[in-house]
Amino acid sequence: MGEYVIEARDLRKVYPGGIEAVKGVSFRVRRGEIYGFLGPNGAGKTTTLGMLTTVIKPTSGTAIVAGYDVTRNPVEVRARIGVVFQDPTIDRDLTAWQNMYIHGLIHGVPRSVLEKRIPELLRMVGLEKFMHTRLRYYSGGMIRRLEIARALINTPEVLFLDEPTIGLDPQARAKVWEVIRSLKKQGVTVFLTTHYMDEADKLCDRIAIIDHGRIIAEGTPEELKSMVGGDIIYIRVVGDGASFARSLAERGWKTRTLSDGLIAISVRDAPRALPEIMMEAARRRLQIVEVRYVRPSLDDVFLHLTGRSLRDSETEGWKEIARMMVRRRMR
Repeated sequence: MGEYVIEARDLRKVYPGGIEAVKGVSFRVRRGEIYGFLGPNGAGKTTTLGMLTTVIKPTSGTAIVAGYDVTRNPVEVRARIGVVFQDPTIDRDLTAWQNMYIHGLIHGVPRSVLEKRIPELLRMVGLEKFMHTRLRYYSGGMIRRLEIARALINTPEVLFLDEPTIGLDPQARAKVWEVIRSLKKQGVTVFLTTHYMDEADKLCDRIAIIDHGRIIAEGTPEELKSMVGGDIIYIRVVGDGASFARSLAERGWKTRTLSDGLIAISVRDAPRALPEIMMEAARRRLQIVEVRYVRPSLDDVFLHLTGRSLRDSETEGWKEIARMMVRRRMR
């Protein structure tokens, strides 16, 4: 059993019309860890997951999952993984038991094993009392937990989760997080995609930040946040903000002017640095209209690397997809 259960090297996907969704990503996932792909919509997260799960054929590059090449040995890969896609794939007219039983038969799990394993998995996700309830009466969070349980019916080495809590309320998200953490304790490797910063921060052992089809950073949450520095001061002024930012940089602080004119300043100790920064603004007779400071977050890392917020990139990502589709139709 090797240390890495997933190994991707220069993985690329170009769709018809020249739409390049994934532009040569390389990464390795250790056995037993929770590994996250964090990025805005349209960044290439779902396409990468699709290639790793053999649903999408790579244009070039290689990917080894559970010891098998996804292109050369797709059947072997599928036998060793579980997948929960972003859109539900359950039959709402059937019960939880029936959905899991059919799924198990498709995977070739013996009936005698299913009789024992289904109650165990439903108990693990907190749905044992509802195993004979039709799914039309399930909430969104219950369905998500059922899909995770169903994906584990064949005892996979790797569980792939595509945006596992999208559209769920905070309470339902918390319950799904509990299930994911329990899987790690059982030694299951979890690969998840998400655009929720708190989800990646709280759940993942390591994170790859992906943007426009490329991995721009990788590491533990703390390693990524350390790229930014200590505290981050955000300040907006009326007047010559560019000159003000340069003067702060000359004093040894790392500054970055964001797309909306806000200046981000990385400092070791914000309460100590703030008076000096405000005095510099006063000396230049600049009016301060906004000032705040925060401990670094993964969104700050994304800002640091790209110059824009991960939240803002959500809208940008969808617009770019729309532009590509329009160009494709025009051809």
